[in-house]
Amino acid sequence: MLLKYKILIGILGALGLFGLAALSQYRGSHASVSMHGVNYSDREFSYFIAAPDDPQQTTGGEHIAPFAAGGTTCCAALPWKWKAGTKIRLTTIHWLKKRPDGSLPEVTEEHEVEVPEYAEAGELWVIREANGKIGVVSSNVQPDHPRWPGKIKGWPVPSLEYQRERWQIYRDVEEAHVSAFVSLLKKLEQHPATHAKEMWEHDKEYSAKEIAGFKGPDDPRYHAHLKKSYIDGLNSSRSDLETIMKAKP
Repeated sequence: MLLKYKILIGILGALGLFGLAALSQYRGSHASVSMHGVNYSDREFSYFIAAPDDPQQTTGGEHIAPFAAGGTTCCAALPWKWKAGTKIRLTTIHWLKKRPDGSLPEVTEEHEVEVPEYAEAGELWVIREANGKIGVVSSNVQPDHPRWPGKIKGWPVPSLEYQRERWQIYRDVEEAHVSAFVSLLKKLEQHPATHAKEMWEHDKEYSAKEIAGFKGPDDPRYHAHLKKSYIDGLNSSRSDLETIMKAKP
């Protein structure tokens, strides 16, 4: 998934350059407009807009997290004046929930969606609804604006289930920090010489400034330094964990 995501980001960055060239032929009849994605679903997704007369040529796209919105990207072509039957072709990719083996099933879909009526071509908004349905809106105002023409008003609001999933990630990370500092204190207490030597070698390679004032791993002041840093880290992590636990959605 990570490799695919990195490749996807590279592709999307290149599309900003290719999109302008692809749209140059439509300048007379079409407006070149910026694009945004808004995701009201609990699945991240990516979209790619096809050129008006060539579905094999992509003019732009981006990747959108769950219950989130993207930035401003280039570009799509819309007729200057709306007419019935105005449509946008696009490809979307989304991922299903992780399987027991850790894999993420990928779903690629092709869409041809009708553009709702507009007075004059505005920025193109690609909408993924909560049920996964894809739609588009042409507007120069955003979803929380009073004059937003889309049927879904306002920005995405994360579901309680999604909020708790994200909260659990933060909780697990902070619990791991607490456990790590408890373990370090235990090692220092039970095997001070061995542990101090291991940490000295680590600090010498990665944090030389941290040990500049000590004589070596047997220096009592270095042992005190380790103990204090572990206690400070433990107290800080416990405090952060307490804050996270109180903030449970």
